[in-house]
Amino acid sequence: MAAPSPGESGAGGQREVGAVVHAIGILRHLSTATAPLGVAAIARGTGISVSTCFNILRTLARARFVTFREADKTYALGLAVAELAAGFLGVSHAELIRPELQRLALKYGMLVVLWRVTEDGHIVLIDRAHSPTGVRVEMSAGIRLPMLIGAVGRCVAAALDLPEAELRRRFAGLRWQSPPSFESYLADTKAARDEGWSMDDGHLYRGLVTVASLVKDQAGQPRFGLSGITIAAQHEAAVFPALGEELRELAGLAGRTLFPAPAVIRNGE
Repeated sequence: MAAPSPGESGAGGQREVGAVVHAIGILRHLSTATAPLGVAAIARGTGISVSTCFNILRTLARARFVTFREADKTYALGLAVAELAAGFLGVSHAELIRPELQRLALKYGMLVVLWRVTEDGHIVLIDRAHSPTGVRVEMSAGIRLPMLIGAVGRCVAAALDLPEAELRRRFAGLRWQSPPSFESYLADTKAARDEGWSMDDGHLYRGLVTVASLVKDQAGQPRFGLSGITIAAQHEAAVFPALGEELRELAGLAGRTLFPAPAVIRNGE
């Protein structure tokens, strides 16, 4: 999820601090670079002015969040970044994602769950969060479903990009309370590929609406599913696309964070 531009309102309508937003943007840009970068390259990549970049980089260097290479006047991430990250060592993927599940559950007033995609073709519910107010759906940890079923299943099917004949064969073995047609399922799968999220409206479980997105590794393989689940007619229709977009953003951030691309090794480095 991208940080807001300086001056934009953040959570609770409060305005963001520009210098902090710029510093975060610089650190994120350096984290994706395959080699140290000069000030001009960082400015181009972040859209921050050269003079502002230089001042922030100088401050970050003093705090050891970046290192400065005098020989070629370039910057790279510093030791303090690793020092912060050390607090996450040994923390499970579910624990890292849980605060976001809780945030979305409170924001949308529904159950939000995390699924793990298994190697044997299933999804398993491994964590969940819910809003403490109103009527809600409850699902227990450990529930196991075929990985191509429901809203998450459409996203998985989009990621796997199976031949239509193979997808049809697998679809025939799925058990829904109110089965969609294969043509409808195929269209939803294609939409999930384009939009990055999908919705199941009463097909997997009658009376329930599910919106989902998929956390993928750097090879594009499905690793986790994120779902918001609610009772039908509890929310306005406009809520579901908004939730889908937030789940897509969270899934993208989680994929980049939990499954980073391997560093490129260059000759002489």
